[in-house]
Amino acid sequence: MNNSNQKHPVKTALFASKAPLEWAVTNNGTLYTAQIPIDDKGDVVDGGIEAQTRQTFNNLIHTLECAGESLDSVLQVLIYVTDREYLKTVNAVYAEHFNAPYPNRAAMVVAGLAREEMLVEFVVYASVSENN
Repeated sequence: MNNSNQKHPVKTALFASKAPLEWAVTNNGTLYTAQIPIDDKGDVVDGGIEAQTRQTFNNLIHTLECAGESLDSVLQVLIYVTDREYLKTVNAVYAEHFNAPYPNRAAMVVAGLAREEMLVEFVVYASVSENN
C-alpha cells in the first residue's frame, strides 16, 4: 500500500554527502531540497559569490531534472548569504534563471553556513507531478 506520508528520495548524481541527508525528497506533490555550491567532488567552488551562486543553480536544476521537473516548478526559494553585499550578485544570477510569475522568496543574511567557505545556500520547495 502506498503511504502518502512517506518521503521519497530523489536520486541525483550530486556528490554523496557524508552527512545524514538526501539532496531532495518528495511527498504529496512537493519537492524539498537544499542546495549548496559544491562540485562533483564535493568541494565548494572557487570564484566568489557569482561562481558559487551559479553552481548552486546548476545543482538545483540537476536535482529538479532528476525529479522530472524544471525551474518552472519552483514555488519558493529561501536564500542564505553570509554578506548583505552578496545579494546584488545573487539577484542578478537569480533573474537569469527565473521568469514571471516568480517563485515566492526570502533572503537572509547569516553569520555563517555549514562549511566556512560557503557564501550562499538555497532552500527550495517545488511542485512535482504525482507520477514522478
